[in-house]
Amino acid sequence: MTAALPPITDLVDGDWGTPSVDLGVALEDPATGAEVARAVATSSERIDRALAVADAARGTVDADLLDTIANALEPRLSHIAELDARATGVPIGQTALLGVIVAGSFRLAAAQLRAGALREDRDAVQVHRLPLGPALCLVPWNAPAPMAAHKVANALAAGCPVILKVSELAPYSAVPFAQVLAEHVPDGMFQLVQGGADAGAQLAADPRIKAVSFTGGLAGGRSIAAASAPLLRPAQLELGGNNPLVVLPDADTATAARIAAELLTTLNGQWCRALGRLILPAARADEIRTAIGEQLRALRIGDPLDPATEFGPLVHSRHRDAVRAAIARRGHTSYGTVPETGNYLAPTLLDGDLTEEVFGPVAGVVTYETVDEAIALSNALPYGLEGYVCGVDEGAALAVAQQIRAGEVKVNGSSIMSLDLMTPRPAWGWSGLGEEGTAETLRFFTGARVVGVEGRFALHRS
Repeated sequence: MTAALPPITDLVDGDWGTPSVDLGVALEDPATGAEVARAVATSSERIDRALAVADAARGTVDADLLDTIANALEPRLSHIAELDARATGVPIGQTALLGVIVAGSFRLAAAQLRAGALREDRDAVQVHRLPLGPALCLVPWNAPAPMAAHKVANALAAGCPVILKVSELAPYSAVPFAQVLAEHVPDGMFQLVQGGADAGAQLAADPRIKAVSFTGGLAGGRSIAAASAPLLRPAQLELGGNNPLVVLPDADTATAARIAAELLTTLNGQWCRALGRLILPAARADEIRTAIGEQLRALRIGDPLDPATEFGPLVHSRHRDAVRAAIARRGHTSYGTVPETGNYLAPTLLDGDLTEEVFGPVAGVVTYETVDEAIALSNALPYGLEGYVCGVDEGAALAVAQQIRAGEVKVNGSSIMSLDLMTPRPAWGWSGLGEEGTAETLRFFTGARVVGVEGRFALHRS
């Protein structure tokens, strides 16, 4: 029997509280659709208190403390993974795999500090990377704990006091995460608030916030950018994508089918780098679609808490209904049999292109006659987060990948992880602003101060 969900709490100025604002939304068990709680928000007054505390905080988080936090998180990772599975519907096998990021983010931040990431001296000139000030970390619902850990660990390593706001649809895993932080970080350096768009807007509009890291949708990102622009304040925005997979004419059918099926269904299709557009050679389109359908029908669909489950329900009935509506407008084929109860929706391929992000297990299918046409189709939309290319000839596939306008392009890959731990995760166009990454996110929360004695390397006129 699974344990009861923890109460939804916030943490402001070292004080644990019960958020009092009902957002009018029932939180559901994605597997049954039954109401399990109410979506709630921290009060406006308490948010203002959190802002004042962050503005006054002057603590320090060094590499040893970051490692201590990682060690304290380790025994809680299985519980955190379960809470994320119960909130989002993502199979626990996947949330447990992503759970390594929760402790790992703090270890990576510690390693960067020890490697001197906050000093970039040039000869006798000192270059210090200093904290920008209070940081706001806004986290979506699809992988809440890993995303929170990545942002918070790097902001703390930079020296910034942090206010974390998680999605109102997935508030649970933030509680044990915050409990660990509260036990170890200096006063005022970490606070947790709960809520939806209004809470995020109040925080983002406040000039005491000096840096905002946001992962979410395009509308939310534009709001953050609009709030930040008058303050000339940096904003790190990762806003999703409508990612293409180009299957080249020489692609192995089984490999193409596996990659497409995995990209379509990882996190139940609820991830920013999921497959959105399947671009197939016209002469092989039917063959490849058939093979993809076989892969999708073989998925073990069921309860997200069952370790054998490979594909689970969507996060909420209203999100499921929105995805259904997007499917209903187009000709389509759905694969597999899903339970009648709960927020399940079968993986689906649409007939024709998909021009907007659906954020579910849905992709549009288009065909091409020439590789140049395939590249043009890949670059036809204003998104630019992730791209994928599948082909036997890796050299030819890499040449195609180099022409796709996206922050990262994987050849013959479908992993949720980046190509390399230390490569950036950029976002182009509507997919965001700036770069995330092991090094990039730490750097985002800092500004440079250059100090030296003038004239030592000056050029003198003759």
